[in-house]
This record gives sequence, structure tokens and C-alpha cells, in this order.
Amino acid sequence: MYFGLKLFRQLIAKKPNILVCPLDWGIGHATRCIPLISSLIKRQANVIIGADNRPLMLLRQEFPELQFIRFPGYQFSYPESSKMALKMFLQAPRIMKGIKQEHQKLGEIISQHKIDIVISDNRFGLYNQRAYTVFMTHQLFIQTPPQLGFLKPILNWQNKRYINHFNECWIPDFEGKENLSGILSHGRQTPQNAYFIGPQTRFSKPEESKPLKPKFEMLAILSGPEPQRTLLENKLKKEILNSGKTALMVLGKPELEIEEQVNGNLIIYNHLNAKTLQAMILSSDVIISRPGYSTLMDLAILNKKAVFIPTPGQTEQEYLAKHCDELGLCYWMPQDKFNLEMALKKSKQYSGLNFAPETALLEKRIDSLLEKL
Repeated sequence: MYFGLKLFRQLIAKKPNILVCPLDWGIGHATRCIPLISSLIKRQANVIIGADNRPLMLLRQEFPELQFIRFPGYQFSYPESSKMALKMFLQAPRIMKGIKQEHQKLGEIISQHKIDIVISDNRFGLYNQRAYTVFMTHQLFIQTPPQLGFLKPILNWQNKRYINHFNECWIPDFEGKENLSGILSHGRQTPQNAYFIGPQTRFSKPEESKPLKPKFEMLAILSGPEPQRTLLENKLKKEILNSGKTALMVLGKPELEIEEQVNGNLIIYNHLNAKTLQAMILSSDVIISRPGYSTLMDLAILNKKAVFIPTPGQTEQEYLAKHCDELGLCYWMPQDKFNLEMALKKSKQYSGLNFAPETALLEKRIDSLLEKL
């Protein structure tokens, strides 16, 4: 009788309308939303994705059956030099304006699409009293370069202030000492609405019974905002071609058709879906990429060695690169001093990234989220 009643309630229950919105600074915020979106779909939720630029293109390819809303980001421009922190400081008024505009836009979307739940990946303005809101981030404690250290207390106060507008804050990492994000997510003043949901990756742990023998000496995965993405692309192409080593390169351009370009010892793809990219990673000895946090999570589940090249001036990536180096996980080099031969040699001394997947933490939070309706 109990199970019959439970089934009846499920059949008559309204499917919740859930809006998922990743930040459009690179594609990492979108890729780590993939397991979350997949889990919501399995629970029969009506998922609507609000995104822009490359995150919109990527998620459209992964979930072509879903409804999409073009939701503009903060229109932030990145410098060609390493003075990113200064650039962000100077563009703070534009970012604040973008946060206010997306907050207003969200109200319209909630009314038009009858949204019940909003899940925002690092988009600060997506809170509203007419919906239950979740903010997902690995960056609770913002790092600043030494010359702007005086701004650190202000930035973290403002960051916490925004997070407190949301009903919940989800942290894609483990809570204990064994974690990937280090001091970015672990501190004494974690917000009261914070929950650790474990690292989130679009990839799955490979079967140990079917180990793949690497076919390529390296795989370069490009991502992040322009113009730095293109600057790194040009630098790596030149070094890889001169090395003569067998290599793959994925440009991180989901807006373009997937096509293979062969240039001597280098095979280049504009973009690859999650399944194909995982196979390529497993087929390569070492990965060369930005140390974006989503990339760390992706490589950790696949237990891969990596060489990291932080985006110049991006303090979060610089910290994560140094954090992995200090733990003996991955080697890193600054972009302006990058030397491929030395990087590959040094990387052999590191263990590589690795963690056991933990899906229960995310599933628990999603179950709790849906029960609130």
C-alpha cells in the first residue's frame, strides 16, 4: 500500500522547473555542470539552461534535447599582459553592473518560465525570493597578487555577502584534508549555507580491467578567455611541431564544427565531446593545460600526469598550480618561460592527479533540494 501511494504521488507531482546557469569565463564552469544536469534529468526535472558564448555551445552539444536561454554574462575583457588583477579592479564597475543586470533578468525568466529552483555556477546575481537558489563555487576565499593584498579583505567580504543571498552554497570538493582546492574553499569562516558536494567532472572512472596504452606523447587542452587562449595555442603549436613528438591538441572552441587537422606530428581538433575527450586523455602520456579547477577535477578522476600553464595574472590558477606542485602532483611553468622539453622531463617526477569518485554527496544535496518543493 505504501509503495503504491508513493508511486501515485510521483506520477501526479509537478516536474520542477530548474534553471542552471554557468559563468561564461571559459568553458570549465559549464563542464562541471554536466554531472549535475544529468542527475537532475534522471530525476525527471525539467532542466532549462541559461548560458552564453562557449558554455552555451558546449552544453547544447551535450544536451540537445533541453531548452536553452541565451543569458548574457558580465562582458569582461581580459588583457594580453599578465596584469589581470589590475584589469579586473579597473573593470569592477562593469562587473557590478553585469551582476545587477543578470539579477533583474532572472526575475523576468522566473516569471516567464515559472522557475522553481535556480542553480548558479559563479554568477553572483542569480538570487531571487521567488525561487530556491543555489550558488556553486570552489572559490570561497579569493586570492590576490601581493601588490593588491590590501583589497583581499574587501573582496572576500563582498564575495561572502553575495553568497549569503543564496539559499545554499555548493562546493565541488571534499571537506577534509584530502582535497583539490586547498585554501580556496577551506577556511575558518565557511558560509553557514555551504555544503561540500565532492569534485564534479564530466568524465567517469575508467575500468581497471581495460587499461589503455597511450598512443600519444602529449595532449594539449586549451580553454579559458581570449586573448590568452589564442596566445597559448600559438606558443604550444610552435613548440610541439619543433619537438617532433606525437601530440594532440583540443582548441576549446565548441562553437566550431568538430574536424580533424593533421599538421605533421600534431593532430588538432576544434572541440571534442566528453566521451571522445576522455578517450583522448587516456590515450596520452601527459596533459598540458591551464590549471582551471574544472580541469583539475577532470584529470583527477582519470589519474593523469599534467603540466600546468596558468593564465598570466590569474591568481586562482597560479595558486592551484603551486598547490599541485607542493603536493607532488603536477609540474607547472609560467607561460612566458614555458619550455616544452624541460616541462615533459620534470613532469615525470610527479605522481599525477587522482581521487576516488564520490557521487553520494551530490545526490544527497539534489534529493534534499527537490524535497524542499
